[in-house]
Amino acid sequence: MQQEHIEARNGKGFRYSQPVDGSINVAVNLLKRCLDVDRPNCRWTGDITYMWVIEQWLCLIGVMDLYSRRIGSWAFDSQVTDDLIHRVLKMALERR
Repeated sequence: MQQEHIEARNGKGFRYSQPVDGSINVAVNLLKRCLDVDRPNCRWTGDITYMWVIEQWLCLIGVMDLYSRRIGSWAFDSQVTDDLIHRVLKMALERR
């Protein structure tokens, strides 16, 4: 990054106002920080990250097997949809 004179640009953190409508329909945390796994495909975890790319926001969804710590599948699009999530999970299942 130094050679190319590229710098990270940090924006202001996103803050929710009260009440938070987004936390009403949240799934239960089944892992409860228990990330130690003794065999493959026992526990998977996922994440959704938003990135500013070429003047638009894109969301990146990834699924990781906690045993191997490998990304089993990923996909990105301009918005999170049920179809996008199903594609990522289907790809992870096919690759395992």
